[in-house]
Amino acid sequence: MLMTTSDQVQGREIAETLGLVSANAVRARHVSRDILAGLKNIVGGEIGAYRQLLLESRAEAVGRLEEEAAALGADGIVALRMATASVASGAAEILVYGTAVKFS
Repeated sequence: MLMTTSDQVQGREIAETLGLVSANAVRARHVSRDILAGLKNIVGGEIGAYRQLLLESRAEAVGRLEEEAAALGADGIVALRMATASVASGAAEILVYGTAVKFS
């Protein structure tokens, strides 16, 4: 399925707008990751465990978004957006949303 952050797809005509699709993934940090992150805060540097957690969460949310759009019969999703937020102590949400469309 074609997904893009733009409102149009060059060379493709949107024949039908099916509506808003959205999906999210909420994941909690692991205690051992918090300990390692605390050490990184002291010495500095990238916190790889958190980066990996966010990558996995994003992939999960995008996969769910694609499933929702496919269930509507969409060929693609335009105006794709992503947001992240802290929803509880030690837990973060990745939200993805866009407009499901059919192309000519």
